[in-house]
Amino acid sequence: MDVRGRPSRLEQQDVHSKPTIFSHPSSATKKPLKLFYTLFHASKMCRFLVYKGKDEILLSKLILEPQHSILTQSYDSRLRLDSRRPHNGDGFGLGYYTPPALGPAPCLFTSTIPAWNCINLLRLSSKTTSQLIFAHVRATTEGSLSDSNCHPFHRNSLMWMHNGNLGAWKDVKRSLCIGLRERWFSCVGGNTDSEWAFAVFLDVLDRMGYDPDSAALNETGFGHAVLRKAMLATIKRINALIADIPDKGRKEKEEGLDCRSLLNFAVTDGHSVVCTRYVSSMTDEAASLYWSSGTSWQEDQSIKGRFRMERRDKGADIVLVASEPLTFERDDWVIVPTNSTLTIHKQAVMIHPIIDEYYNPNPSYTRSTGFAVSKGLDTTEEKERGA
Repeated sequence: MDVRGRPSRLEQQDVHSKPTIFSHPSSATKKPLKLFYTLFHASKMCRFLVYKGKDEILLSKLILEPQHSILTQSYDSRLRLDSRRPHNGDGFGLGYYTPPALGPAPCLFTSTIPAWNCINLLRLSSKTTSQLIFAHVRATTEGSLSDSNCHPFHRNSLMWMHNGNLGAWKDVKRSLCIGLRERWFSCVGGNTDSEWAFAVFLDVLDRMGYDPDSAALNETGFGHAVLRKAMLATIKRINALIADIPDKGRKEKEEGLDCRSLLNFAVTDGHSVVCTRYVSSMTDEAASLYWSSGTSWQEDQSIKGRFRMERRDKGADIVLVASEPLTFERDDWVIVPTNSTLTIHKQAVMIHPIIDEYYNPNPSYTRSTGFAVSKGLDTTEEKERGA
């Protein structure tokens, strides 16, 4: 099914327009998926995972136990062809929501200890349950190795993760910071491009009339349409700032300045989730992103670590979004289209195209994987061509 609509400008895009809605992956047209991971270069990468369910789940069922859990992804991808086996060992983070009586803000646990070597992660995840979970393993692109630079980031009930990079970061950082209201400029505690992107998102929400510090909004949620509209505006502002870099053309030609951004974002207010798979290029492929949904997430009792997404009916009690699939069952996972948003609201998955200057309405258009691969990131299309 083609999830792309008629082309128009991003600023004219109606966030209430009818999206493509899926109850579970079997209702989407699947492309062939081959989980043999492309050759990695020396650049870094991150991985993230989102869980939203009607019922609470033990964190270890996502973080530790699956064959290709995000913990496994932090140190080894057995299907990756690169014998150097690059690690995501520059810290990790978990964010999860607790019962309402404890307040709307998520609980966060971050550490610069590699995820595979943290005994506290094992202790915490084996005794903690939640209905909405963010998890992230980090490999630095920007920013030092510190707890303040570990995802997820949060402000009150809002939580944020990023996989990718902001193009021409050193050339665009100053103008990005200057454009923020003082409150959002001052809230940044680290020095990653990812957290500054979150500050832009908070600033956008504020200018839209939705104060991220509003007690009422943090209790009830901002609404999935508001979050998606703010996400689109955040991407638009980042692109505009990069386009306005002084002497940009000469720097690209003579100094090799790379202005392309990989913006796989995830944001939640504790009620709805909005994720993006995006690259600021007409010709390049975005970093990989997948989703899965069903009625239960179960382990095969005969094979340790082998989980499946079970579907007893057409409804969905569980939705997962991941940079890499947690299992090797191709029927469990669907690719998020390049330059799209994925919204989870009341367990329904809605896919919208991001219609801007990098939009291509042709669903069969082939993009180059070279840029994402050079950043150490998987591209789903690279896997498909090998299937």
